Amino acid sequence: MADIKSHVHTPGWVGEFRAFIMRGNVIDLAVGVIIGAAFTAIVNSLVKDIFNPLLGLIIGGIDFSNLFITLKGEHFATLAEAQKAGAVTLNLGLFINAVIQFLIMALVIFWFVKILSRLHTQQEAAPAAPPEPTKTEILLEQIRDELAARKV
Repeated sequence: MADIKSHVHTPGWVGEFRAFIMRGNVIDLAVGVIIGAAFTAIVNSLVKDIFNPLLGLIIGGIDFSNLFITLKGEHFATLAEAQKAGAVTLNLGLFINAVIQFLIMALVIFWFVKILSRLHTQQEAAPAAPPEPTKTEILLEQIRDELAARKV
């Protein structure tokens, strides 16, 4: 009986995609995006739950999340009520929150990069251990030592 091999043809792009996705920088980028998303949640909470109440207290009790201007429709006490009623609003408080979040994120990234740069500089400044001799260098040293021993 003839040996029949069944072969499923895999498109060429599958191999290219596999090589692309397994490159180190793509994996690093994916990890960075996941950590960035988690870090964003922390910064959002920091701004919303800690900084905004403090800033609101300092500047007279203003709640930034409810700082809005009604462009069309009647005025409501809270942004949630205005949005529920379908009023057209200019959400200044939400914009201020986003700016604060951006500034905090930029500040944290600045300090993180600065610390990493300092650590990298310290590693470069540390004296490096001499490299291990190659097999050829070891063999040449043995030959040199043998020739020196014969001359004596």
